Amino acid sequence: MSDSFVHLHLHTEYSLLDGAVKIADLMAKVNRCKMPAVAMTDHGNLYGAIDFYKQASKAGVKPIIGSEVYLSPGSMYEKKKVPGLPNAHHLTLLAKNAVGYENLVRLVSQAHLDGFYYKPRIDKEALNKYSEGIICLSGCINGEINYWIQQDQLKIAREKLSEYVDIYGKDDFYLEMHDHGMDQQRICNRQLLEFCGEFSLKPVAANDVHFLNRKDHEAHDVLICIGTGKMVLDENRMRYSPEVHFKTAREMRQLFKEVPVACDNTLEIAEKINFDLVLDSTSSERYPEYEVNLSSSREDYFRELCEEGLIERYGSERAKNDEELRNRLDYEIGIMERMGFVSYFLITWDFIKWAKDNKIPVGPGRGSAAGSLVAYVLGITDLDPLRYGLIFERFLNPERVSPPDVDVDFCQTRRPEVIEYVRQKYGEKCVSHIITFGTLGAKSVVRDVGRVMGWSYGEADRIAKMIPNELGITLTSARKKNPELKEAIASEPATEQLWEYSTFLEGLTRGVGIHAAGIVIGDCELDVHVPLTRGNENEVVTQYAMKPLTDLGMLKMDFLGLKTLTVIQDAVDIINIKQSNFDISNIPIDDKKTFALLNAGETCGVFQLESGGMVALCKQFGVNRIEDIIALIALYRPGPMELIPDFIDRKKGKKKVEYLHPLLEEVSKETHGILIYQEQVQKAANVLAGYSLGDADLLRRAMGKKDPDEMAKQRTIFVEGCKKYNEIADKKANGIFDLLEKFAGYGFNKSHSAAYGLISYQTAYLKANYPVEFMSALLSNEINNTDKISVFVEECKSMGIKVLPPDVNRSQLKFSPEYSEEDNIDSIRYGLAAIKNVGSAAMNLAVTERNQSGDYSSADDFARRLESRSVNKKILESLTKAGAFDFSEEERASIFSRIDTIISAASLAQKDRVSGQTSLFDEDTDYGSSQTNMFNNVEVEFEPWNEDEILAAERELLGFYVTGHPLDSYRAYFSSGNYRRLSELQDLRENKKYSFMGRIAGLEKMFTKKAGKPFAKLNFEEFTGQTEVMVWSEVFVRSTEVLQVGAVIELLGKVELDSRTETKRLTAEKITPISKPIVDSNFKIEESKVNDPLVKSSDGLQNENQKSGVNVYLKSGVHDKSDLHKIRDILMDHPGDNTVRIQYTTSNGSTVWLKAGPRYLVNDCENLRAELANWMR
Repeated sequence: MSDSFVHLHLHTEYSLLDGAVKIADLMAKVNRCKMPAVAMTDHGNLYGAIDFYKQASKAGVKPIIGSEVYLSPGSMYEKKKVPGLPNAHHLTLLAKNAVGYENLVRLVSQAHLDGFYYKPRIDKEALNKYSEGIICLSGCINGEINYWIQQDQLKIAREKLSEYVDIYGKDDFYLEMHDHGMDQQRICNRQLLEFCGEFSLKPVAANDVHFLNRKDHEAHDVLICIGTGKMVLDENRMRYSPEVHFKTAREMRQLFKEVPVACDNTLEIAEKINFDLVLDSTSSERYPEYEVNLSSSREDYFRELCEEGLIERYGSERAKNDEELRNRLDYEIGIMERMGFVSYFLITWDFIKWAKDNKIPVGPGRGSAAGSLVAYVLGITDLDPLRYGLIFERFLNPERVSPPDVDVDFCQTRRPEVIEYVRQKYGEKCVSHIITFGTLGAKSVVRDVGRVMGWSYGEADRIAKMIPNELGITLTSARKKNPELKEAIASEPATEQLWEYSTFLEGLTRGVGIHAAGIVIGDCELDVHVPLTRGNENEVVTQYAMKPLTDLGMLKMDFLGLKTLTVIQDAVDIINIKQSNFDISNIPIDDKKTFALLNAGETCGVFQLESGGMVALCKQFGVNRIEDIIALIALYRPGPMELIPDFIDRKKGKKKVEYLHPLLEEVSKETHGILIYQEQVQKAANVLAGYSLGDADLLRRAMGKKDPDEMAKQRTIFVEGCKKYNEIADKKANGIFDLLEKFAGYGFNKSHSAAYGLISYQTAYLKANYPVEFMSALLSNEINNTDKISVFVEECKSMGIKVLPPDVNRSQLKFSPEYSEEDNIDSIRYGLAAIKNVGSAAMNLAVTERNQSGDYSSADDFARRLESRSVNKKILESLTKAGAFDFSEEERASIFSRIDTIISAASLAQKDRVSGQTSLFDEDTDYGSSQTNMFNNVEVEFEPWNEDEILAAERELLGFYVTGHPLDSYRAYFSSGNYRRLSELQDLRENKKYSFMGRIAGLEKMFTKKAGKPFAKLNFEEFTGQTEVMVWSEVFVRSTEVLQVGAVIELLGKVELDSRTETKRLTAEKITPISKPIVDSNFKIEESKVNDPLVKSSDGLQNENQKSGVNVYLKSGVHDKSDLHKIRDILMDHPGDNTVRIQYTTSNGSTVWLKAGPRYLVNDCENLRAELANWMR
């Protein structure tokens, strides 16, 4: 027998926060030690099995897949503690062959799905059922046999041992021996050797490996503390022996020199292991087969559906006679049949059809699938690939066998219904969510290590903040990039130690989660192929992540939840109340009002276009067709952004468009000679060098990966193709290749951009044409986010839409349109469910009761008519403070002071009804209200609330101020364009300074611990939100007089990243008071639909007005809001390039000039001036 050794009991990093062995490092160590094989036996799971198998095979090491499972003392279905016994014993199982691997997968799955009690447990019945092909080792010191040996119950130990022999036989059951210098292990080992002789069994040596090198013990100990929530200095905590490292064969044989056969048997077991895991990402063998009527084949049914869809999409005439259309359809179907993906498309078609049939909003497409005509005619996507020049081979390449990837967006709230439909159709155990693994990242590991070492949060945070905020940054690169960090590590011993531990632990798997969208559908119960576990909400989840599932050839799809689809559907539902035939899929795609809205930068709430940068870009871009929106989405990314100025100049004719070859015009005319889409690179290779579109996709991929050898090969093919097909000289061909290579690095998937561009257009169309309905839907989908509500309410105001306060007699559950004859404008009524602390369930009951029995007469009546279980004191307080009972004309403070009395009266009336007292009277007699009226007559003293108290309550419960805003008189400053908005804060660049204006809503003054220097924390608010602002000592001292609650200030703030929340916050650089302006309260410019008003001195702007543009004149007391609405409508009917200015004369005779926003540029013609005659001079 060889003098080598095989470790058969080893914990990788997938023994979460317990094992510290990284698989790549493990394979290197195994090879250095010249060991032929190694096992992976993580605690109760198979999380890393596929990665382990692949890396071992690549390294030339035989992989042994196993698990240290937890064995319940009785039945795994008995979820209770057995007196005198641990909740579970440990047992080591190894897969001997393919059958053994399948049985191990089933056992581990069953432990998680059915036997979980503190740990995922199995029982002997399960072991017996799935014993074939498995080698069993008796386990570590926590194994069942060792437990009874330690209890000196040898008779029971023998009984338990006999049970294992009955299950696995003497050939595949080994008695496992460990020696870490522990007395208990020596006692157990002696007895195990006796049992070997007694039962004719073989011993096997193992080391329960948890880390690779002895020197890693301290860092591993820190990991254990992170996992158990303990401190390193805690005495009563879990500890591992320094001996549980990866020992060499010599060390292990020295340790077991008295029992050399125990080491020999590790090699014997490794020899027994004989199975190859079938990994083929291109195979569809494990895909479920879509069942069709037996009278036709699956392929015939598929083609029949495609033909029907073609007619529905393009009409009968074109579907039959359009040669391009027919050829494209036949080509795609042929490829799908040849590659074996017909069932895949039928399955996708089926659940999308079910969703649409059940009125669940489905996105128009996502990713490259939008390039497929088959997907379009089947209704899988809603984007015509011919209309938008999308390429099928970008989705499914016949030159490169790979599975299709259809990602589908569903309405966020109803996505679970689609998943449940798929689960019911294919079987509950055939459908699963997909696991994800979180790792110890650079900043988080520093904070975690600091915490368990006893550092304060501030001390660890100081080091963490020195790590640059870069995606994927490592501790090694951070040390190189930041001299301050490097100095701290070199000069501070404690920091050096923290850094050493952190560097060792960085990147280890920390915990598990669930993929936001991924779903697996199997051809049978999934635990035949994949181990399963459960999520926090009891959902079934694979133990393999996305990549291993692909390697196994499993069918996986992304079912994404997109809130915007819910917003669109909610808006459509509201529109359909008055306009029943409205269909979002039939809107025109060349609507001028939509493009005007985008060009004015009014994109708040518009999908993909509402960030600060996008707003600015929309204003510059000059959007006049949907292709411009598609290009916007593709360009607004790191890298391509540098192309934007050139793109705009070419688009507007400021720069001449030139092409390196005339054929490139056909490829890039739509994008003004700039290649911004991956599909354009494919098309260029196709028309210039004769590539098939499939080969062109391979070229695109090669360019993206920048593989020098592959690029040299492709360059030769390209240059030769250019000469062969178009007689292009080598020099020019090389130049074109260089150009394509440059743009391939920038290129964006046009199919994805077009699909999302369509959603962007739809939201912009709704906002431009159905503003009240759209904003109602937008607000309704943020009912749990008062910060967002405040942003959207401010947007409503700028659009001239009133947001009315909640009212228990007028409000619906969500935000809803309300027509006000008094103001002659549509308004939005605040939804009851959006009020903090009231809850949807209670308010749903309130709305139902109102609809059935009529309006409420008072707060007392409201409480009386609803059960006290559904409407409690907290709810009544919140409704009162939010103004939901203002219709009664009783002061809020008065109602608030009576709430206990109101509840008592309501409770008494409820008891009377239950006891049947009301039956003594006629049905029309309102006996309950007599109780209420008794209490109404009791005078309750109360102190009226001042305006600040009323406003503060509104802000807290509604997210915005209803009865007014403390900054209303400063609105002209806010709208001047000189200040950033808090709603943009997360989009602003870090470490840059920006100006804001707002008020100090809260102030907390503090002192630093060491120097005792004063500093402050402000709650800073303006119209679009509020945020915390830090005012450090130097600025605090300069601004002491200004720092008062209620003060209105101009803030120069530096944008910084909050290390705790990973969100951006402001640090004050300069604070300046703002004086209250003189405002005429009869005229509020925000209620006009004039955006971005530019207030200038009347003299300066008057001189400008005499030169050009259209001037309109309004006067306080003569004109009102109705005049503004009439003017707005006239301006919208005459779009052009001329500026409109409004002179407003206040009641004291002073004048203010306002410049209308870019949305109101007009064609200055006679018709326009005639219609505006009442307001012109």
